Amino acid sequence: MAIRHTHPAVNLRAISRAFGAAPALSRITFRVERGETVFVRGPNGAGKSTLLRIIATAISPTAGTGEVLGFDLLAGREEIRRRTELVSHRTRLYEDLTALENLRFAAVIHGVNPGCASAAVEEVGLAHVAGERVRGFSQGMRQRLALARAMLRAPELFLLDEPYAGLDGQAKELVDRLVVGAQRDGRTVLVVTHDATRTHLATRIVVMRAGRLYSPAPVVGAEAAQP
Repeated sequence: MAIRHTHPAVNLRAISRAFGAAPALSRITFRVERGETVFVRGPNGAGKSTLLRIIATAISPTAGTGEVLGFDLLAGREEIRRRTELVSHRTRLYEDLTALENLRFAAVIHGVNPGCASAAVEEVGLAHVAGERVRGFSQGMRQRLALARAMLRAPELFLLDEPYAGLDGQAKELVDRLVVGAQRDGRTVLVVTHDATRTHLATRIVVMRAGRLYSPAPVVGAEAAQP
């Protein structure tokens, strides 16, 4: 069932972020409407991951204001976190829990039926290790489990940080399935990547260089996505 809301998914105004004396983001103004699938393209070091982490409230901006899903970036942190899912190389899994226990725990925390965990772990091809502790998983297996958690939660806003990096073809198709499913349900997806091979999934592409966002590029194929 499609989700309908009046507030945009993301509304940032003059957001800056510095790490010490080094600026990572410079006065970013960025709006993402509900139901959009936006790809932020750019080279490594452009500030893409920093932008995503601010939207996820993992870090705070140095300056500027904004809202995510209608909640203030600072005052509404907990509400934003309940409604978003960040998938990155920092998978935020509990290493001493099994794959299935990780998903069941996430389900309980976020009000999802924990009985769905078995189907989710099977969907990402990890049913054969569902009872094994995450501590022994490879990075690729951890990425798959993080995708399973995102699919299980089905949040209002998916934040995907270089989701295709280091994955094989089958695992990349899992990411595609997550994006397409979110689009079908009217959810919002924000992907940061330097990979142009999946940008056909986007409804809009923006380009990031040296901490700044530039005019949207038309979605007419991979060539249009090159920064």
